[in-house]
Amino acid sequence: MESITIQRVTPGEITKLQEIGITTFCEAFAHLNSQQDMQQYLAQSFSTDKLTAELTEKDSQIYFALLDGRVIGYLKINLGEAQTEKQDHEALEIERIYVLKEFHGQKVGQILYHKAVELAHEIQAPYVWLGVWEENYRALRFYEKNGFTPFGKHAFWLGSDEQTDLLMKKILPVANGL
Repeated sequence: MESITIQRVTPGEITKLQEIGITTFCEAFAHLNSQQDMQQYLAQSFSTDKLTAELTEKDSQIYFALLDGRVIGYLKINLGEAQTEKQDHEALEIERIYVLKEFHGQKVGQILYHKAVELAHEIQAPYVWLGVWEENYRALRFYEKNGFTPFGKHAFWLGSDEQTDLLMKKILPVANGL
């Protein structure tokens, strides 16, 4: 595979963010959920207003994974008050890592994950955490392989369907080695 680059998303790239967000979410979950619930979730989560708010939130960052200028995946992280669940203010939340299905198994998710860990080290976060649907077995395996362990659960609404996300975290080594 050619060299993948990671680039922070700008407000002028909302259309690209909508496209990759909707496409990857549908690839991952459309076959497991009703069309009505999917449409409701996608309309809410990937609206121009919602994505503009996310891109201008000072404690959130979104990055594209690019291959020859093509967006093939993305990462969204949250800090402080922007975290979707109030955890440790010093922690970093990985809210989203999504990769186009045609690039699964080609380490794109791993590259995005490493970017999140790099950002966590820069701010000296004590741990990284995330929520993942309990039925998303591929993602669960990915996070377990990367050292994440469950620490709780929360409700996630996909349209009118209440689902359960497992909350997982990975404690990061202290920068000074202690």
